[in-house]
Amino acid sequence: MFTLSKLFWIVAQPLSLAFFAIVISFVATLLGWRRIGLVFSSLGAAVLFVTLFTTAGSFFLQVLEERFPRPQADPSSVSCLIVLGGAFETEVTTARGGIELNQSADRFVEALRLARAFPDAQILVSGGDGSLSGTYEGDAAASQRFFSTFGIPVERLVRETTSRTTFENVQNSKSLLESAGLDNCLLITSAFHMPRSVGLMRKAGIAVVPWPTDYRTSGEVRLGLDFTQPTLNAQQTATAVREWIGLASYFASGRTSALFPAP
Repeated sequence: MFTLSKLFWIVAQPLSLAFFAIVISFVATLLGWRRIGLVFSSLGAAVLFVTLFTTAGSFFLQVLEERFPRPQADPSSVSCLIVLGGAFETEVTTARGGIELNQSADRFVEALRLARAFPDAQILVSGGDGSLSGTYEGDAAASQRFFSTFGIPVERLVRETTSRTTFENVQNSKSLLESAGLDNCLLITSAFHMPRSVGLMRKAGIAVVPWPTDYRTSGEVRLGLDFTQPTLNAQQTATAVREWIGLASYFASGRTSALFPAP
C-alpha cells in the first residue's frame, strides 16, 4: 500500500497530469486520432493554467488551514507534545549530518518553543524514512540533534522511528503513548495537515489538542488569476491536491470517520 501510494502520487500530482495529458495528445495525433489528441492537449493546457496562473491551490490549502483554528494562548499546563515528522531534509541529513530543515520547519520550531515553556513536558517525535528507497534517517532520528542543540535533554524525547505515512505516525505512536502513560497531548503539525491527522487520532482513540503551525496562506486568499508567482502557485496546488486526496482516501478506506474532520 505504501509503495502504491507513492507511485500514485508521482502520476496524480498536477504537473505530472499535465505532462501525461500532453504525451497522450502527441501519441493520439501521430496515430491520426485528432479529436482525442485535441481533448488531451486541452486538458493538459487547462491543468497547467490552473496550477501555474490561478490562486486555486492557495485557496483550497487555506480551507484546510482554517479547519482547526489555533488557540489564542498557550495552555496552563502541558504534559506531552506530539510532533509529526516531515520537517527535515532527511536525504541531506543522512549524507551530511547536521540539521537541515525544509518548509515544514515550523513544526519543530514551535515544538522547541513549547518545550522551553513547559520544561516537564515529554516530546514524542513521530517520523521514520518516508522515501521509496528506505535508505535515509527519519525525522525522529534527526530531531535528537535538533533538540539537543538547543539544550533539550534527550531524556525528554520519545522517538517513533518506523512510520512512513501519517497513518503509521498515529498507529505507531499509540503504543508509545500508552507505555509512557501520556495522554491529552498537544498535536503539532502543519495547519493544512491537521484535519487528516486529527481524524486519524480520533479513529485510534487518542485524545489530542490540535496545535496547528506552518501556515502557507494569509487566510485572505480568494479564487482568481495570479500571474506573478507561478512556481509558488504550483507548489501550493500540489500540496493542496495531495492533502485533499489523502483525506478522501483515508475516509474511503475507513481510516477516518469523517471526510473532513472538524473541531
